[in-house]
Amino acid sequence: MDIFKVIKNRRSIRAYQDKPVEKEKLLQVLEAGRLAPSAKNMQDWRLIVVQNEETRKRLAYAAAQQNFLGEAPVVIVCCTVQPDYKMRCGQPAGTIDVAIAIDHMTLAAYALGLGTCWIGSFYADQVREILQIPENVGVVELLALGYPTRQPGSTTRLPIEQIVHWEQWA
Repeated sequence: MDIFKVIKNRRSIRAYQDKPVEKEKLLQVLEAGRLAPSAKNMQDWRLIVVQNEETRKRLAYAAAQQNFLGEAPVVIVCCTVQPDYKMRCGQPAGTIDVAIAIDHMTLAAYALGLGTCWIGSFYADQVREILQIPENVGVVELLALGYPTRQPGSTTRLPIEQIVHWEQWA
């Protein structure tokens, strides 16, 4: 599939079919995340794949009761093992590295006919407790994964002239 078509057509999915994700496809999505670049090639992301229905429902509750998360057949809990490491620019490397890995996974998922939704609205302490994540590991994002019930239409994007500056800000 053409990467530009994937980028243009991928959408956040909040309604999933009651259909499991094949292991082969799940492994392809995870491999896309594994291949993502990271600061100093630290590869500091760690992924917890949750398929158990009861655990997914508990995660949905911890995610401000976003019930669709519990309905997705897979929830990938995306963590960093170096949450305190900051790049020279002052940004936390782990958060950015995890975001790049998630983006790779979302694009791969779409190319495989799957849907995803990034979840940033959750209580990390609750997710940590549910999945027994150590305190020194940062819980960055949750990623719902499954077959969409429908593909949402296009979303409004700002024109490129409003987001791109050439040579300097002004």
